[in-house]
Amino acid sequence: MTFRIFHTLSIVAALQFAAGAALAEAEPGAPLSSLVLKPQAAVDGRGIFLSQVVSSPVDHPLPEIRILPSPAPGTPLNLTRARLQQLLSQPEFGLSVTNWAGAPAVLVSRRMRSLEEAEVLQVLTPALQERCVRDRGELELHMGRPWAAVQIPDENLTVRLQDLPPSGLTPLVMVRFELLAGKETVGSWQAVLQAKVWREVWVARAALRRGQGLGESDLAQERRDLLAIRDPLANPTTADGALQAAENVPAGAPLLQRHLRLQPVVRRGQSVNAILEDGVMNLTLKVEVLEDGAPGQIVRIRNPSSRREFRGKVQNEKTITVIM
Repeated sequence: MTFRIFHTLSIVAALQFAAGAALAEAEPGAPLSSLVLKPQAAVDGRGIFLSQVVSSPVDHPLPEIRILPSPAPGTPLNLTRARLQQLLSQPEFGLSVTNWAGAPAVLVSRRMRSLEEAEVLQVLTPALQERCVRDRGELELHMGRPWAAVQIPDENLTVRLQDLPPSGLTPLVMVRFELLAGKETVGSWQAVLQAKVWREVWVARAALRRGQGLGESDLAQERRDLLAIRDPLANPTTADGALQAAENVPAGAPLLQRHLRLQPVVRRGQSVNAILEDGVMNLTLKVEVLEDGAPGQIVRIRNPSSRREFRGKVQNEKTITVIM
């Protein structure tokens, strides 16, 4: 109770000083000299403060007293002198104004601004980056259709994504979203967006021929749009062995997984050692390779004596382990 009385007395004293009142004591209900009611005021979502709707006859700022919640955007509030006097006389304020000057009422509205295309893209880009792209690349957005500017509260905004395509981002995608000022929903919209996801990918420096072995000089990294590439990309740096082109690749084309394969170490018609392990038995015999193979791959082999075919796993250029 002592704190509340002290707080009320502080408000009264501040208003008296701002209005130039010459009262020796400041008590709840004490009369104040004139306050000037403004004809209109623009406020944000924090609320309506006394200093926003009235001014003091002397050049001194009024205390920050919140008298009402903010009006909804687009719905101005007509605050009359009588209504303001009624609010100030409530117990939490305990103020009495003896004389009013200025307008008979103040029209209080939300401070508004125009929401332009650039700002929409500015708030959507990081939200979609975190939600859909993450660390796969850098998202770039443009409007797929013209954006009609709308009026919104002039406050800091956050975005909440609503409807997204289940397959994720595509080069042309429709997104539904809403904007919030604090906890207040400003509005909900949908936008057609042109999306690109940029990332460094491996490309062929020059045209590659099928069966051509690859070295570092044949490859380069360039910044490309991942959404324009449908097939899985290749990463030659993770290969366990030497690579070759599995098909013809034009110069400047991004390298796809289907473009590359491990370079064979055994070739069709070659004679190699086949190892057959069966419990404690370990047999080695010469076999004929029936198809090219790289280390780790499964190939067909044949016993030249019995003409029986087997399948084996390539170990190196001289050895294949038979699969029973």
